[in-house]
Amino acid sequence: MFYVGLTALTAFFVGLRIPSVHAHGYVQDVVVDSTHYTGYLPYSDPYYNPVPERIIRAIPGNGPVTDLSLIDVQCNGYTDGGVIGSEPAPIYATVAAGDEMHLNWTTWPDSHIGPMITYMALAPSDITEWLPGTDAVWFKVAEAGKAADGTWASTTGLTATDSIYTFTVPATLKPGQYIVRHEIIALHAAFVYPGAQVYPSCIQIEVTGSGIAFPTSFVSFPGAYTADTPGIVYDAYTNTSAYPIPGPAVWSG
Repeated sequence: MFYVGLTALTAFFVGLRIPSVHAHGYVQDVVVDSTHYTGYLPYSDPYYNPVPERIIRAIPGNGPVTDLSLIDVQCNGYTDGGVIGSEPAPIYATVAAGDEMHLNWTTWPDSHIGPMITYMALAPSDITEWLPGTDAVWFKVAEAGKAADGTWASTTGLTATDSIYTFTVPATLKPGQYIVRHEIIALHAAFVYPGAQVYPSCIQIEVTGSGIAFPTSFVSFPGAYTADTPGIVYDAYTNTSAYPIPGPAVWSG
């Protein structure tokens, strides 16, 4: 869900943005309970020695994933030297169940209309070492797509909040270490497959609280989206009907 009126939060981000390269984007900052975490910055972090410690798993750049059969679609990581998917990040943020997470995107191009979707996955072991692989471990916790007036979450929605997307960790979710998989699916070329552009970010957190709830239905990445999934092949310029957001129903606890 988007929240307008984030004047104080927007001010908090002023001066912290790193401009995107070319015309795509990624999550560059995360705020949890007034604590600021710089995201993984693909055009500067690799050149530091030592590389800065981040809560977001490393990405190769600001480009998309279009082949939905690849492990790349999970965290925008890639198979490299035998590592399946994005390598774990060295640290994580602590988030109380029921709290909001504020994700600050780099400047997003107006042409890249589409939904914004957020999943979580519970790590069975240390989050800084865990690779989900192709296991079905992901459940959806938030989504925003096409509004009744025809505007889109990734463009009009982000513009209204100065590029800050906000979602709430389910209040009854049981404690544990989780990956938050947050994405934009850009639909400007999605009238054929492959055409939809997936821009995922994987954020490591530890959820605290006294919740006991946990979903019973899960999807995998890759696997959750295929060429036949509603909303993946979609002509956003001629289709005036409601947009079917890809993936399962939202689990709210």
